[in-house]
Amino acid sequence: MFISFEGTEGVGKTTLIRRIYDDFIAQGKEVVLTREPGGTPMAEQIRSLLLAVNHEEAMCHDTELLLMYAARAQHLTQVILPALNAGKIVLCDRFSDASFAYQCAGRGLSEDKLNLLNQNFVERMPDITFWLDAPIELGMNRARARGALDRFEQEKVTFFEKVRAGYATLCQRHPERIKRLDATQTPDQVFEQALSYLK
Repeated sequence: MFISFEGTEGVGKTTLIRRIYDDFIAQGKEVVLTREPGGTPMAEQIRSLLLAVNHEEAMCHDTELLLMYAARAQHLTQVILPALNAGKIVLCDRFSDASFAYQCAGRGLSEDKLNLLNQNFVERMPDITFWLDAPIELGMNRARARGALDRFEQEKVTFFEKVRAGYATLCQRHPERIKRLDATQTPDQVFEQALSYLK
């Protein structure tokens, strides 16, 4: 099973992923915990490029999109597909839905570009995607409380409102796969809501 976790900044993805990971391990399952961008040494180097705030030149939106997919191609080939082929459960913090929400809805890039990349480089989609949804200000307050903000976290609230709307669009398009979780609830409640879908 391939499970991805999506949402804007500070909605509690990391907390939920850890809870679900621990639950599967307690059941004796083999589980791979990974993230995007990243998940392999090379993809983590690309992640560093994407999140760094001190570039001498502004990163253009197309470069951002292509770097995301370069990291994703490496991640799929080296981690996700081998784990799934070995019968393991993969829990991934963000996947290709994030590219639609951030690069298309957020940045305004053409969906045609995304579709072209998905058709050529994403041969497996998640079986279920949990979208943790909360008001932007709530998530940003949590993100600020964690410390220094990365390049994405420093975006304006209006950008994240577009990203959130992008996730809502995806949820409407793929209700069989994408499940909205109310991230304003307590971590225990969010976990129970996710478990109800998994069961």
